[in-house]
Amino acid sequence: MRRLDFGIGKPTVGQAAALAEMLRDHCSLYNGALQERRDAYRHTSKTSIKYGQQSAQLKEIRAFDPERQGRWSFSSQQSTLRRLDKAFQAFFRRVKAGDKPGYPRFRGAMWFDTVDFPKDGDGCRWNSTPHDPVTRVRLQGVGHVKVNQHRPVVGKVKTVSVKREGKRWYVILTAEQTQPEPLLATGSVVGIDMGIANFLADSNGEFVPNPRHGRKAAAQLDAAQQALARFPRVRRDKRTANHRRAVQRVADLHRKVRRQRLDHAHKTACDLVRQHDFIAHEDLKIRNMIKAPAPKPDPEQPSSFLPNGAAAKAGLNHSMSDAGWGVFLTILHAKAESAGREVIAVDPRNTSRTCPECGHVSAGNRPTQETFHCQSCGHSAHADTVGALNVLRAGLVRRDAHPA
Repeated sequence: MRRLDFGIGKPTVGQAAALAEMLRDHCSLYNGALQERRDAYRHTSKTSIKYGQQSAQLKEIRAFDPERQGRWSFSSQQSTLRRLDKAFQAFFRRVKAGDKPGYPRFRGAMWFDTVDFPKDGDGCRWNSTPHDPVTRVRLQGVGHVKVNQHRPVVGKVKTVSVKREGKRWYVILTAEQTQPEPLLATGSVVGIDMGIANFLADSNGEFVPNPRHGRKAAAQLDAAQQALARFPRVRRDKRTANHRRAVQRVADLHRKVRRQRLDHAHKTACDLVRQHDFIAHEDLKIRNMIKAPAPKPDPEQPSSFLPNGAAAKAGLNHSMSDAGWGVFLTILHAKAESAGREVIAVDPRNTSRTCPECGHVSAGNRPTQETFHCQSCGHSAHADTVGALNVLRAGLVRRDAHPA
């Protein structure tokens, strides 16, 4: 299955209103189903409601409210209920694992931005006017909407999703494709070390610069957010035209940074997959890495706290988030699988403290962020390159121990 994103060509005024109403009604259905689950569990009987029970109520809901809920695709409403059910399954899984539970929350009008159609032809139809040179997608209750199809769709379309980003609309397809031919073998293996000064360093001594898209846009974003903060917090339908433009300006800047980061991740991953048969990387627990430090109570003064480096850690967390390691690694694994390449994640502990020449491990081997100097044998190199070499060796050992 492959995911394809296409921008919706400027919908008509009626279609734009219908798309917004579709999101509004699906959001209302999601929140109503969540409220029903909450009320049932709060009852003395502690009743637990499942997806099947709520899906069975859709027929009555649609008949009771034909102007709103009855207007949209039945299968898309089932997908919305499945989304809620998945949120509860994840909640119970986290409770069982002892993690922070994160109970499912109600969605605001601007926080529900996607409607899924689980089957092409059921409430939606991709390329609904094949005789027309302009590609269109037909959505039940909306009509035939123009799509900016910037690349061909290969394979059979299985699912269709509609997503809103600010004032823009997108169609997201998943297409079933035959297994692509693997790339020709290059005989090359590589280890990569993720960083902030450089986006990554490889075991061959090469570096990929960190573009820092978020930092470059920080001044514009700060100005846009300050302009937005001057407006009072009012309901969305009470905003003035200037208020709406300020909101849109902030959303546009965030979207630009996100897409720049995604573009860089795709290009970097593509280069690695084309050049190497085997890629080893650190198994980074990014969610743990960007956690804020715990407060340090002052034992001498109750209700007071000692400095814990939270300000410095906040800056580091911002830089790690701006680098987008998680997005990059997800894309790397997907591209490698399609190309027939092998990617292995290894334990990152001590990879930048271990000498690749003699194996000596010491925190003193890395006197600065960029410098590695072994205290045992005197080997010197860039610290990130040393880390990439150790990652590659650990990856090769793991591959040989568990051959495919």
